[in-house]
Amino acid sequence: MPALPRSVSLLLNVAHALDHLFLLVFATAVSTIAAEFGFARWEDLMPYSVGAFVMFGVGSMPAGRLGDLWGRRQMMLVFFFGIGASALLVAACHGPWSIALALTLLGSFAAIYHPVGIPMLVQHAARPGATIGFNGLAGNLGVAAAALVTAFLVQWLGWRWAFIVPGLACIALGVLFARLAPHESEPPAARVRKAAVALPASALARTFAVMTMAATASGLAFNLTTNGNAQLLAERMHRVVDDPAILGGLLAVVYALASLAQLVVGRLIDRMTIKRLYLTIMLAQVPLFLLAAQAQGWWLYAALTGVMLLVFGAIPFIDAMIVRYVDDRMRSRVAGMRLTVSIGLSSLAVWLLGPVVKAAGFGAVLGALAVLALGTAALLVWLPGEASLPQPAPAAR
Repeated sequence: MPALPRSVSLLLNVAHALDHLFLLVFATAVSTIAAEFGFARWEDLMPYSVGAFVMFGVGSMPAGRLGDLWGRRQMMLVFFFGIGASALLVAACHGPWSIALALTLLGSFAAIYHPVGIPMLVQHAARPGATIGFNGLAGNLGVAAAALVTAFLVQWLGWRWAFIVPGLACIALGVLFARLAPHESEPPAARVRKAAVALPASALARTFAVMTMAATASGLAFNLTTNGNAQLLAERMHRVVDDPAILGGLLAVVYALASLAQLVVGRLIDRMTIKRLYLTIMLAQVPLFLLAAQAQGWWLYAALTGVMLLVFGAIPFIDAMIVRYVDDRMRSRVAGMRLTVSIGLSSLAVWLLGPVVKAAGFGAVLGALAVLALGTAALLVWLPGEASLPQPAPAAR
């Protein structure tokens, strides 16, 4: 299979950054939007964004199916133009229910990337772990950009421009992708390229169940932290740093540093067994979540940096397992099914975040995440040991 042009691989990585950026613009700007819409507290407006995260999960199954049966290039064009247009629609909203509907539409287009863009990128990769790690870095730089760019745009131009600027950029990148991405000679479903490791049916079913439950837990941690960190820093660093733009910059530094963990983990995945590496990262999350639950000021900032290093470091494992164990002809559909369950359930975090913080505070949320990390580690014991797996199957062409 011919390699993708570097320009197309770059655009696919940039698309991952944009995907995560769009999903976090609202959470970063929620205090300003809440004040404009007449809400006394940001926590009361936060549940209106849950539709975006529900559709980010639910929309993954049809997106993955269309990616395999219709074509990944075509679906990526739908992603670029759809998410850009829906961001402009969000910027035009003037009330909580209209913005809830527009964010839900944005989440529907955002659902396309993970089951379509990542399989398109790794279908040509000689070292899929490193490719996934770099792609994860790109995605989480989008998280960092959401914290930094949104904070500055909101402060200098208003919250609507925090959606308009990336929306227009996404549409322009869609035009570029249409010009550069080669047309597919056949849809992925017509290919016969085999998985790197052939699992027996029972082991594959068990692996799919474990990775779906582990992905749900990781998604809860990711959504609770990335949607709540801006407000956590504002609360715990009050009187240390009060300027919203500086806080946004500090949070962007956390995300940028944490994103580097995915490069390291991606390279380690190509060299180590997935089970041992994943288990180590989940166990290491437990004490750091407990420390962050109690810390204040710069100690909180240090603990949060460690937490996000490990939260981001856990992200590449699920895509790596799909690449290792699932044929390319059906990867988008398998990824779509997994994402529908895991992201659909983890989207509850966005709905619960505001009410839980209002009732119990951030300490309770971080303590619950420590328990969740410990439970995920226990779950990973059920992954198959790779030393006893069949030898890699040769790629059929």
